Amino acid sequence: MTTFSYAAGSAREVATGLLVVPVFEGPEPGPGVRETRLLDAYTAARHTGKKGEHLLVTKRRGDRFAADAVLLVGVGPKDGFDANAMRRVLGRVAGTGRRFGAVATTFAQAAGARQATEAVQACAEGMGLGAYRFDRYRSDPDGTAITKVTVVGSARWDAKAMKAAVKRAGTIVEAVCWARDLVNTPAGDLPPAALADAAKAMAKQAEVTCKVWTETQLKAGGFNGILGVGKGSANPPRMIELTYRGAGRRKPVGLVGKGITFDSGGLSLKPGDAMETMKCDMGGAAAMLATIKAAAALKLKVNIHAAIACSENMPSGTAQRPGDVITHRGGTTSEVLNTDAEGRLVMADALAYLAEGNPELIIDAATLTGACMVALGPDITGAMGTDDDLVRRIVAAGATVGEPTWQLPLHAAYRSMIESKVADIKNIGKRWGGAITAGLFLREFVGDTPWCHLDIAGPAFRESADDLGPAGATGVPIRTLIRFLEEHAAA
Repeated sequence: MTTFSYAAGSAREVATGLLVVPVFEGPEPGPGVRETRLLDAYTAARHTGKKGEHLLVTKRRGDRFAADAVLLVGVGPKDGFDANAMRRVLGRVAGTGRRFGAVATTFAQAAGARQATEAVQACAEGMGLGAYRFDRYRSDPDGTAITKVTVVGSARWDAKAMKAAVKRAGTIVEAVCWARDLVNTPAGDLPPAALADAAKAMAKQAEVTCKVWTETQLKAGGFNGILGVGKGSANPPRMIELTYRGAGRRKPVGLVGKGITFDSGGLSLKPGDAMETMKCDMGGAAAMLATIKAAAALKLKVNIHAAIACSENMPSGTAQRPGDVITHRGGTTSEVLNTDAEGRLVMADALAYLAEGNPELIIDAATLTGACMVALGPDITGAMGTDDDLVRRIVAAGATVGEPTWQLPLHAAYRSMIESKVADIKNIGKRWGGAITAGLFLREFVGDTPWCHLDIAGPAFRESADDLGPAGATGVPIRTLIRFLEEHAAA
């Protein structure tokens, strides 16, 4: 468990395991470098402050700093070194910090007073997220971890505001890492019922109301999309319904997450290598659960009503077949032409259910389409919806916290691509515009409620490490959603 704190004062006097200070291209000393008197050692190593030019100096007799070691980190040009850059650079060096346990950094001071709060939060998040590891199944984990992160700021800054920023960062990091753990857990250990149990435990701790819909209750409620996808599995489906109240009588924000705990493709079976990471197909569900966890811990002044649709998509003699027709919650029918386009089927029920309650708006997140990855690559979330202002606000929130999001058009003319000859709609169109036609399918179930769909098929799970964590689950778009909810509450 990592603790996060804020301190103001001289970098030289910070007693910690590792002190991390920035060096700009030139080299030009960043905050704390002159105090440690290590710039000469950095230049003697032929470093000029370019990105990736790091120097680790362990304390010797006569050194004028209190830390056990100092890491001088080349960060490139000073211009443009903003909070997002700080978050990513500190995420990259967090692995070194794990060897020392306690880590402090002066990076935030490079942002100046006007951006201090944002920078302090970003620095704490970068260290916390970059230090994440999932070693539950390793017989011999390395045993290293960052136990404490201290962000060192200026004595001229508002200490109360900076301490609040660090505390907020710690809450968000905890939620993101919890979601990462859920997604990284092998599917055999996390079927729908186990995911529901994890949600119940979280809700009890967070003082959030939780109801888990069983298979019998789903049948009685007409949730035939969730049931249909789960028909082929020995593990029955669930729907997790969560309610957080932080804003009196205000209409709730609706959240929907795709919780396919494993996706074989069903009878439209995936190739073997395409199944290897399909434990990640509940990334949207984990993100929404963690968003509520963080919102409750931060006591955000919003109300949230969430529906997390959970099924396991497996082939068997009882599995739904291509050509089957489902009657969803609310009465809309869909023709299932490809059982591997299953996420939209379970989400349709959850969206329809939330829309019945007349929420202020609905946001969903899903590892929905490979087509979105083709369009935007592995790093960018695709966003689309019925309310351009809502979509733009979410895109802006993502840009602020360093989770890039791009708006795709919900092009109405493409609705013809998913017209069915036997039902109201079919679950897949032709090859072209697959992310958009998936969005148009979901559009059928939200009524007049302002709605934004986030396709996180690319950024929710990484095949290799990036700046903010190892290979595996990332927790996207939790930080985006928390920032959006904070701003929505303030508005």
